[in-house]
Amino acid sequence: MQATRRAFLLGGTVAIAGAKLTEARTFASRPWGVAPSDRIAIGVIGCNGMGYSDLTSLLKLPEVECVALCDVDRNVLERRAQDVEQTTGTKPALYEDFRRVLDDGDIDAVVIGTPDHWHCLQMVMACEAGKDVYVEKPMANSIEECQIMVAAAKRYDRVVQVGQWQRSGVHWDDAIKFLRSGKLGRIRTARAWAYMNWMPAIPNIPDEPAPAGVNYDMWLGPAPLRPFNQNRFHFNFRWFWDYAGGLMTDWGVHLIDIVLYGMNVTAPRSIIASGGKFAYPDDAEETPDTLQAIYEYEDFTMIWEHAVGIGLGPFQRDHGVAFIGNEGTLVIDRAKWEVFPETGTRNSAPYYKMEPVPTQRVRPGAAGLDQHTQNFIECMKTRSQPRCNAEIGQLAAVNAHLGNIAFRTNQKVHWNAAKAQFTDNAQANSLMRAHYRQPWTLPTV
Repeated sequence: MQATRRAFLLGGTVAIAGAKLTEARTFASRPWGVAPSDRIAIGVIGCNGMGYSDLTSLLKLPEVECVALCDVDRNVLERRAQDVEQTTGTKPALYEDFRRVLDDGDIDAVVIGTPDHWHCLQMVMACEAGKDVYVEKPMANSIEECQIMVAAAKRYDRVVQVGQWQRSGVHWDDAIKFLRSGKLGRIRTARAWAYMNWMPAIPNIPDEPAPAGVNYDMWLGPAPLRPFNQNRFHFNFRWFWDYAGGLMTDWGVHLIDIVLYGMNVTAPRSIIASGGKFAYPDDAEETPDTLQAIYEYEDFTMIWEHAVGIGLGPFQRDHGVAFIGNEGTLVIDRAKWEVFPETGTRNSAPYYKMEPVPTQRVRPGAAGLDQHTQNFIECMKTRSQPRCNAEIGQLAAVNAHLGNIAFRTNQKVHWNAAKAQFTDNAQANSLMRAHYRQPWTLPTV
């Protein structure tokens, strides 16, 4: 890269008037010898969970500098600042309000690791501010927000990588190549599942004041105003509709994405779902702990299923994707992929309908996250589209939301992808919309 790298990264976007560096920083302690003009400055918004995992992966790249951390929980913020300083030798600037990160003209890109209900607003504002964006999955907490985010990435010509990192995993790609070889025969059904036996019940506890150091109003942001409850905070926000979509949008986007990728499809024609709180019927969660959803695409069906408190899912795996063909079935998870040939009978003797395939295990260092963050940085430099850009990321998120909406309406719903709406179902169409609490407003692009 040339000394004009920062101007190149900004592309044709308009710089924020009056933006200035608010805290002095030095990168001299970084050991890799990367020229200052070639460094890529990263800010992290939401650094408690995957936001910090993404940053840890990014910091393995010599040109990446973490210059800012933002979190509404001061306890998390101070802890992560110490972690970054220990790793890099430099303490980043610390913010409680994500808008201050976006105002910093020295920041090239942001990682958005906040709860799902924040993703859309922060991503759109980051694009407006001329930042490239690595946004955690699921892309957003509603179908409407996903559509807005795709439009923002296009309008502001930003590099946007959605954190469905399996798109960059080598063994996932190898499995898809085998799937497309045709050796499995015609694929009639795909299955994707997550059986999470590590998830305990969440006991009902009373509301309480927010902990010291937590800006709870900012944590809620556009979500409905509710009293603070520890059950709905940090990791467990996933199990409440105000902020997320349960296991369907947590694990589902990863695995449904592989089905869409492998079968080269975008949207189903219909979805029906059934489930409920069968593992822990009296605990505090709102989203179903047990769910099955059947999606009908043009010439195959997909079955999504999840369950908590159980670890033995299909094919004796707690998560995975299966492509079931006339000649055999390919099964893949984060550790390996393998093929189970179908059997038949010829001249009264059994035979395999396809040649056996050795089990293919993930190669060391090629699981996916590091490749995904590296792909993001490479695309920032070249201004090309990353492995899971906004358009790809929204496909998995929309499909996951479709399953949740079918469950919540307790109906078979029909999706018109061309119009991006449900056919003759007002309740379902209402559930695809976002409803923001004032003073926050749904962004327009």
